[in-house]
Amino acid sequence: MKIVRVLPILTFAVFCSATAADLTGHWVSKVEMADGHSQETVFILKQDGASLTGKIVVNVSRETPITEGSVNGDTVSLTTTFRAGQNQRKVVYEGKLDGDTLRLKATSSNPRGPSEFAGKRGPETAGDPRPYIAPPALHPVKDNGLARTPPMGWNSWNHFAGRIDDAAVRGIADAMASNGMKAAGYLYINIDDTWEGDRDSNGVLRSNKKFPDMKALADYVHSKGLKIGIYSSPGPRTCAGYEGSYAHEDQDARMYAQWGIDYLKYDWCSASRIYKDTDMQAVYQKMGDALLASGRPIVYSLCQYGRQDVWKWGPDVGGNLWRTTGDISDSWNSMTKIGFDQSRLAEFARPGHWNDPDMLEVGNGKMTDTEYRTHMSLWSILAAPLLAGNDLRDMSKDTLDILTNREIIAVDQDSLGKQGTRKRQEGDVEVWVKPLSNGAQAAGLFNRGDREAKITITAAELGIKGKMKIRNLWTHKNETKGDQFSAMVPSHGVVMLKISR
Repeated sequence: MKIVRVLPILTFAVFCSATAADLTGHWVSKVEMADGHSQETVFILKQDGASLTGKIVVNVSRETPITEGSVNGDTVSLTTTFRAGQNQRKVVYEGKLDGDTLRLKATSSNPRGPSEFAGKRGPETAGDPRPYIAPPALHPVKDNGLARTPPMGWNSWNHFAGRIDDAAVRGIADAMASNGMKAAGYLYINIDDTWEGDRDSNGVLRSNKKFPDMKALADYVHSKGLKIGIYSSPGPRTCAGYEGSYAHEDQDARMYAQWGIDYLKYDWCSASRIYKDTDMQAVYQKMGDALLASGRPIVYSLCQYGRQDVWKWGPDVGGNLWRTTGDISDSWNSMTKIGFDQSRLAEFARPGHWNDPDMLEVGNGKMTDTEYRTHMSLWSILAAPLLAGNDLRDMSKDTLDILTNREIIAVDQDSLGKQGTRKRQEGDVEVWVKPLSNGAQAAGLFNRGDREAKITITAAELGIKGKMKIRNLWTHKNETKGDQFSAMVPSHGVVMLKISR
């Protein structure tokens, strides 16, 4: 997932030559965070008279170009640009040479670099990408036999981001086991980014201070009858700047198995500074082989935002699911842009191998319950993984009812393993249909417009001769039999049906 992170404020003293009016060089800051891992930022600058150019490198993994820069006496101004989702974001750093210290402050609250910077000259190699390691030759990775229906569970990122810790994971596991979600089919408790510490002298990765004993945590989750997942990157650093699995794939896979990990989300992120996109399949294959060799069944989730037509080769590298999009956010526009763009990928979904339009935002508070029902319905028709992203310890009854609607979940988990597709679109009205086992079909009548709309579906367009037997999956009521069905669908709403002959 390509995610814009808010990095901590960095403030510390710097020493450089008192006569160094020329800012050309690598200005480095490194600070240890409260959880035990370190963050490094390098401003790589080149001065030509009053002009400055260069780039900002964060954690050796992500670089942002400096598009404009100037020096006027002791005053410095730098402008960076980067893409955040569909938007181009501009950030200006302003500051000055204060004695021997270069101090800069960002004008944005989310600058993709430090909010404040004070750095000293470092070696000319500071900020350089790690050396290229040639990926292995392509070969098919044996199917691990897992995820015969789309994985169901929870992921920490959407709600907790970097605030996740051992206590929160245990609390989420307690909630899932007791509130009806486990009974409804939710199984995985997945820890996303920011659990990682540093490697020891033997290269073994340790969890950071937020997670004092990952094996004990895995045992606790297992004691609840649940499974546990973890996160890494094929690059040297994760999206949030923590230690990745670069050059340690086999070692990390064995460690996951020893801890008792059941699921790995593997996020491209910093690998992009080392590898070309054309290397991507082989790089993901390397971890697929390592997971298989670990001897433990581990669901393998590829997270590289749908690049390189991953749906065409995901199964070949051992992938059980693969992201088809950029990151989702808790908004109607984000959810619908992602969800309603998935019809073209239906042919690539099948038992054990699923298109992943990203995690659920249900219950995070920025959409209405009507919109969340649309979200849940659409993801179920898409045979998408159902990974809740809210705080399960504190949610409304309405949110719990949406997440645990067993008739909706049954559409997602249907054993036929087919992804639904768009049957018809008329303006803001869309009809989606998913084939189910035993000859039934699920139909979603979606109203993307701002006003209530009447939507009709007929037996003929579903290939049914005669009358339809219709079940409304949100009201849990059988509808009148007939050769067509009509409903008034609220703005941003859905009527979800199971239809059989």
